Amino acid sequence: MEVTIGVQNVARELSVETDSSAEEVATAVEAAMTEGGVLRLVDTKGRTVLVPGRAVGWIQVGESEHGKVGFGAG
Repeated sequence: MEVTIGVQNVARELSVETDSSAEEVATAVEAAMTEGGVLRLVDTKGRTVLVPGRAVGWIQVGESEHGKVGFGAG
């Protein structure tokens, strides 16, 4: 699952590839934003990404695009 996070006052967005389901990501985002806590996601390589809940501007959750290689693929 690919998760893209827009952080307030930061020009670049964060992209995280995770094995978590869309429901698990949504639950983590909602908890971090309503409780003022930290959004914690673990990527596919086992690294932890932490974003303060109040700094999250937007989140996009979608399926990963595997297998696109070369010109005109897709």
